[in-house]
Amino acid sequence: MTPKILASPFKYIQGPGELSRISDHISGFRGPFLFVMGMFAYQNLKGIIEKSFQGSGLTLVFEQFQGECTKKEIDRLREVFRNSHCTVVVGAGGGKALDTAKGVAYYEDVPVISIPTIASTDAPTSAISVTYTEDHVFDGNLLLPNNPAVVLVDSEIIAEAPVRFLVAGMGDALSTYFEAQANAASGHDNFAGGKGTNTSLALAKLCYDLLIRDGVKAKESALRQECSPELENIIETNIYLSGVGFESNGLACAHSIYNAMTVLPQCHHRYHGELVAFGTIVQMVLENRSEDELSEVFQFCTSVGLPVSFDGISDDLLSHDDVWKVAHVACSPENFMDSEPFDVTEQMVFDAIIKSDELGRQYLENIR
Repeated sequence: MTPKILASPFKYIQGPGELSRISDHISGFRGPFLFVMGMFAYQNLKGIIEKSFQGSGLTLVFEQFQGECTKKEIDRLREVFRNSHCTVVVGAGGGKALDTAKGVAYYEDVPVISIPTIASTDAPTSAISVTYTEDHVFDGNLLLPNNPAVVLVDSEIIAEAPVRFLVAGMGDALSTYFEAQANAASGHDNFAGGKGTNTSLALAKLCYDLLIRDGVKAKESALRQECSPELENIIETNIYLSGVGFESNGLACAHSIYNAMTVLPQCHHRYHGELVAFGTIVQMVLENRSEDELSEVFQFCTSVGLPVSFDGISDDLLSHDDVWKVAHVACSPENFMDSEPFDVTEQMVFDAIIKSDELGRQYLENIR
């Protein structure tokens, strides 16, 4: 009998100004530390980290991430890691920087620590590293043996980031409960190699409930760069609840649609969570969800600024050939359509994508 497994980082820390206390938060590790840092983190946070470790005698090695989580970039950073005799990897930045740090830790078999500077994805908490080709096309997942040892979230840094990142994170988190339900219904294994638990499903439901309750106010707070209770809740929702929720329950149609959309160049300028939000609508249509459920999701998406039609996910008009290409890739074995509690065909996915765009355009027309 397959066991139930809940996957989670060892420690999750969130609050304003917590980066300045990083040396206390990771005092259980002796280093040397390789810091894999996105451009913003490298330019703006390096000094805060160095000041926190001042007088500790620990070695910190800082390396700027080059922008895409590819196997080539992971190999480059592995060489820096080995040449500097490091024993711990610390990722600081957006999801791709963190996934790259996790990729280095995966191959070097060492602990990894996550410091997200935006709340745009659930990458900080998971034991999964999503890799891409040099042309920004999805290239597969690396499954780490352990989740990050520490996830350190400085909510002041998140509050000062461009608001579009926070909104995209809400789009990514939006799929969590629907994909969790699909996996629970189908009995599919989660990313930890077991079945979802009652706790993981409850966390996924809380993720959705907080988005609906606090999403709009959190965006308003972020526009003011203010760490309100609502913003703190949505930061936790985007990073922790969504992260533990997807990993401990599994993915399904919504993320299959996202992965497939990365093959379309006209979608490359859209953020992960923006495409996942539309993928969530596609999943709801595919599952024949009720009108009330769809209406609530459409209302949420439009109120925070997430896409509900093709206009919001592509620079150019999507042709029927484009949609067929997405349907084909979404149904490929490396994606997650088999997590749905019924057999899914490319025709069904094609029809659901077209129908989702139609419903989204109708909703936008009605609220104008």
